[in-house]
Amino acid sequence: MAEEKTEGKTDEKKPSLLMRFWKGWVKPLVIIIFVVSTFRSAVADWNDVPTQSMEPNILVGDRIFVNKLAYDLKIPFTKQRIARWSTPQRGAIIVFFHPDNGERMVKRVIGTPGDSIELRNNKLYINGSVASYQPTNLPNDEIVDLSDPPPHNFLIETFDDESHPLMLQPKRRSRRSYSTQGKIPDNMYFVMGDNRDNSGDSRFWGFVDRDLIMGEVIGLAFSLDYDNYYLPRWERFFRALP
Repeated sequence: MAEEKTEGKTDEKKPSLLMRFWKGWVKPLVIIIFVVSTFRSAVADWNDVPTQSMEPNILVGDRIFVNKLAYDLKIPFTKQRIARWSTPQRGAIIVFFHPDNGERMVKRVIGTPGDSIELRNNKLYINGSVASYQPTNLPNDEIVDLSDPPPHNFLIETFDDESHPLMLQPKRRSRRSYSTQGKIPDNMYFVMGDNRDNSGDSRFWGFVDRDLIMGEVIGLAFSLDYDNYYLPRWERFFRALP
């Protein structure tokens, strides 16, 4: 009697539709999301700016590049520092967590550890020396895009070798005079917004601890005009900041 052949038969089962979906789509997507999230957590990120406190340099609707390796290296998704190689310098725009409520904020470093800061009617004194101020003009399109209503006064503030534009609003109630009452403690920083008369900053809630600083802003990624159907502001794409 002839022996039957079972060529081509196998005991292996084909993967289920769910397993093929996992291997072909879900697993690669999970890996990509994890890698991107880790990168944004520890290396670089882009954040939106929802308030007017950094006008005229950062507008509502701007997305900023944040270099999270500017000062140190942290374990991804934590505030735990692995290594530190630098510290924020006067004039840098930084992203940090609010010392009271943990909200993410963007401000400019005005005073570093050991400095004494005084504001006299919106004139800045650092260690007893006054900054210089020069009037400046902004392009008409940037003035139109400001969220804070006029009147505005635009100035260039210069101290030592650091200069940047700022905005004053003479008709707005604000804290235009302030003093740190001594030197800034170690590992602490005094920050203010470039929109001096409309910024909640160190004048109101004190210094920023070094451990709360996430990174340094290195420029604009892109910008959307919230008041004009979220249309792109092309002229603000990939733009450096003063």
